[in-house]
Amino acid sequence: MHRKARTRKFVLGGSLAVVLLVFFIIGSASHPNVQPQPSVDSCTSIIVGKEASVDGSTMTSHSCDSHTDRTWINVVPHKSHKPEEKCKVYFRAKRTKGPNDPDKFVLGEIPQVQETYSYINTAYPVMNEHQLAIGETTFGGRRELRSKEGIISAPELYRLILERAQTAREAIKIADELTKKYGYRDYGECFTFADPNEVWHFEILGPGKGKVGAVWAAQRIPDDHIGVSANASRIRQIDLEDEERFMASDNVYSLAEEMGWWDPEEGKPFEFCYAYAPKTRKSLYSRRREWRVLSLLAPSLNLNPHSENYPFSVKPEEKVSVRDVLKIFRDAYQGTEFDMTKNLVKVNKKGEPVKSPVASPFLNSEWKKLFHIKRERTICAPYATYLQITQSRDWLPDVIGGVVWLGYDNPATTPHTPFYCGITRMPDSYRVGGRSGFNRDCAWWSFRRVSKLAMFRWQDMTQDIEKIWKEIEKEAFSKQEKIEEKALKLYKKNPQKARKFLTQYCVQVANQAVKAYWKLGDNLWTKYANYF
Repeated sequence: MHRKARTRKFVLGGSLAVVLLVFFIIGSASHPNVQPQPSVDSCTSIIVGKEASVDGSTMTSHSCDSHTDRTWINVVPHKSHKPEEKCKVYFRAKRTKGPNDPDKFVLGEIPQVQETYSYINTAYPVMNEHQLAIGETTFGGRRELRSKEGIISAPELYRLILERAQTAREAIKIADELTKKYGYRDYGECFTFADPNEVWHFEILGPGKGKVGAVWAAQRIPDDHIGVSANASRIRQIDLEDEERFMASDNVYSLAEEMGWWDPEEGKPFEFCYAYAPKTRKSLYSRRREWRVLSLLAPSLNLNPHSENYPFSVKPEEKVSVRDVLKIFRDAYQGTEFDMTKNLVKVNKKGEPVKSPVASPFLNSEWKKLFHIKRERTICAPYATYLQITQSRDWLPDVIGGVVWLGYDNPATTPHTPFYCGITRMPDSYRVGGRSGFNRDCAWWSFRRVSKLAMFRWQDMTQDIEKIWKEIEKEAFSKQEKIEEKALKLYKKNPQKARKFLTQYCVQVANQAVKAYWKLGDNLWTKYANYF
């Protein structure tokens, strides 16, 4: 006991602790010779109907909160294919160095379609040339449902959908056809679809061990509502006679009966989440984020943070913009009883609150034990690979109407810049993978280094960081309307010129952000050198 207490005092008080903390956070994050932290199902998605947004955009989003997902991003072009062509289906390999690396994990082949659409290819592909966008969260579900007989994993299903579908409804139909024939082999996943007119919440799981297929349900978010997915199944009762609001696989009821998870003779209504993923409804890890997102949007509902279930979607009391959704993704429960920023304050001998220079609201579980901090899974995640928020708009040509606002690493410390679905390439530094180690040619590392440095002196450093990301975002959002006006004029004369213009613009904005963050990281090392 005494030795443990002395160690703890040294860690908290000694200058060496700060050095160890810095190198622990930065060094263990991605170094190939250091065992990474266990991967967890840790994504959040917010879905916005067109009448719930300030400008009529539909939106979906995905905070890819992962220690392992690949960091490089490219644009896959529109392609035409020969009748006899086959499409390879890959295992969900995550640690590739870049888009040109050979992938040896081929699980099978399926017939290729006549043409495949262009799409922005993140770790979980995000948006295609028809403004169809996808967000994602993993909810796991019952282990008995996972089957290795199929060949399609969640990221591959994303890819195949974006290559072949133009609308959210078509995406769900294609997901059904592909998994029915070739089999879904992944954990339970929620896909949040958005096209220029509709947004849908789609949940899919395997068909059971030894089987080929899938079981799934989909529920439409009303046009004037906003929904959330946070690593828990959320679809409850379904009404398949209401085709405008619900869809499901043919086996949605029969599989639950077969497995003994629902008995219609008991007279209880069928509830998808309780049949196929009941444990996820019990987890505060997910429910707390659901509560927070919905409460921020509709505070007058006075939702209980300890409830098991919340409204599937809510009508926001004020219509939201991309910047409003970004603000939610930067949330650490500020102003609530679960406020993680409260842990940044200590009390001096006079009883006055003072800032703690070391603690961060996003310290991992081991450091939280040392600091005696109760851990909460916040919406904002320090281990995010990237965050994407999409806009799909039916009043603009697809080339201009679809835009992905994307930022690498922790949303609280990073700027988000636009990438239109009509662009033909990503910046060179975005095409370089960063998981194998620190790399000055990799855009992800410019943001990740700043994010990890901020962890050990949060209050002071984030003030310096915020000035930079706020200015980058302010300029990008303020220019959006004029950029799109110019692109539209070009499009009416020559669509290819509009594509070229938008590509040059997006690459320029992203490159400027990367350059600013390399400089910012160097400045942080210099300014805070005495504390190292």
